Order: sequence, then C-alpha cells, then structure tokens
Amino acid sequence: MPKYSVVVPFHNEEESVTALYDTLKAVMEQVGETFELIFVDDGSTDRTYRLLEEITAVDSRVMVVKLRRNFGQTCALAAGFDHAQGDYILAMDGDLQHDPAEIPNFLAKLEEGYDVVSGWRKERIDNFVMRRIPSRCANWLMAKLSGVDIHDFGTTYKAYRREVIQNIPLYGEMHRFIPALASWYGASICEIPIKNINREQGKSHYGISRTFRVFFDLMTIRFLLKYMSRPMHFFGSLGATSMLGGLALSMWLLVLKVLTHQHIMDQHGPLFVVAGVLILAGIQLLAIGLIGELLVRHFYQGQGRAPYTIDRVIRLNASGEASILRGE
Repeated sequence: MPKYSVVVPFHNEEESVTALYDTLKAVMEQVGETFELIFVDDGSTDRTYRLLEEITAVDSRVMVVKLRRNFGQTCALAAGFDHAQGDYILAMDGDLQHDPAEIPNFLAKLEEGYDVVSGWRKERIDNFVMRRIPSRCANWLMAKLSGVDIHDFGTTYKAYRREVIQNIPLYGEMHRFIPALASWYGASICEIPIKNINREQGKSHYGISRTFRVFFDLMTIRFLLKYMSRPMHFFGSLGATSMLGGLALSMWLLVLKVLTHQHIMDQHGPLFVVAGVLILAGIQLLAIGLIGELLVRHFYQGQGRAPYTIDRVIRLNASGEASILRGE
C-alpha cells in the first residue's frame, strides 16, 4: 500500500499533462516514500485522456480514472479520493498553477499531526477585479461563517489524512469547503503559503459567474455546519416563532371582539389574514423540519451512491500490462 496518494483532476489540459507528470514524479521520488498518482479525466474532449493513457502504460504507480462526462471539479476530486489508497492524500490542479515542489511542505505539516493542510495563495497574480476582489470577499465570508480561520478556501492544493477526507461527502462545488466540513468532524487544520504561478498554457475554466455559485454554496455550508444533524432546530424555531406570532395576533383580535364587540373582518381584516398566514406558515415550517429529520436519518444510514459515474479505470498490473476496469 502506498503511503502517499496525489489526486489531480484534468479537464482539457493536454498542454500540461506530460509536464506535470514529469515534475510530480520527480518530486515524489525525492520524498523517498511509496506513492501513487491518481489522474482523473473529467470528461475531456481534447487529447488529455490519450496522454494519460500513455503514461499508465509506462508507470505502474499511476492510475487513471476516466469519468463518462464533465461532472465538475468537486466530483472529479471525489472520484480520485475514492480510489486513493495512501495514508496521506494530496490534491492539486492539473494546469501547472500549483508547484509540485511544494509538496514536501504539505507532508511535513501532516507529519506534525495536522489532519488538513490548506494552501494559501498569499501573493496572487491573477486579475484584480475579476478574481482577487471576489475571492477575497468570499474567503472572508467563509472564514466568518464557518469559524475556520484560513485565508484561502478556493485553492485545490491541499493535503489530508485519509480517514478525514473519506468521511466528507463531496458534491456540487463543495471541494472549496472541505476545511469547513472537516472542522465539523473535529479535524485539526493549518495553512501554508504557496506560490501562485501564472497559467502559461490553455485557458482558465473559472469566471465571474462562479462567484454567484459560491455565494449559494456558502449559504448551504453555513446551514450544514450548524444544522446538518438537527434541521428541526432551524425550521422548528422559525415555525414556532411564526405560529406564536399568529396566535398572539389571533388572541388580541379575540379580546377586541369580546370587549368591544367590533366586527373583526371589517375593522381588522388584514390583521386577521396575517394571523392565519403566520399560523399556517408555522405549521408548514414544522413539517419541513420533520422531513429534514427523516432525511438526516436517511443520510446517516448511507446509501453508498457516488456523485459521478466512471467510464473506466486504467493501471499497469504486475505483469506489465495495462489493466482496464470499466464502469457500469
């Protein structure tokens, strides 16, 4: 069993595949421990998969996981994590913007006892308006809402203990929230500065539209961190408040009716409607909370379903031949 697993998702990165493999292999060989490289082809339409296939033909330490279509970076990472066998797992981008030479710094922190080591692009060189300002705002919000005091949630360049990362469900854009989710499980987290290398080949798959998706995911992660195992506490509180407000208005209108004999619908019709709506909304919120509790129960029972489908997995076997395992 390898000690280290390096997971790298690729999507249309034919210009960087070979260069990254050569550099990554050299760095890991200098580390001096057993390792494996898990390359995930996330539905590439260029020559990325062919190049990865050629690499597996000459290096038994490389596994290629080919997904049936482009599922996104989070699902590609999840596929890599699911196939990794190392005690320590590193993740990085496949576009050469992460320097493999910094891997020993991550491993040193893991050896110190940390469960998650996150990279920090301290000196960013990308577009100030389109990338740096939105990223800084998003990272500040993530740190405040999650309670995890790190500067850079967005970078993929991170290292994990195997038992930690395999307990974290990944879907949507959740890979950037791994430190926050890990903290919920009690993981110890630290951050180290990394170089922000300018992309020289290919084009970025990120844009300003991602900022809005991150904002919605941020609201999701805040809810998950606080109420994932007790949704009734959230919906129940809202429902109870709504019902109490509606009942208070109803009692006040009833007192007016009894003491002053007013015609409530003529004198206070809107308030009467508001009271009824608040009571009904409270009942609905309580019902949503109960449904949430049922979903949590279903979640913890575990269905073993992955958020991706695999086309094939390729690895060189002991006899020197490429072993291909096709997905269902």
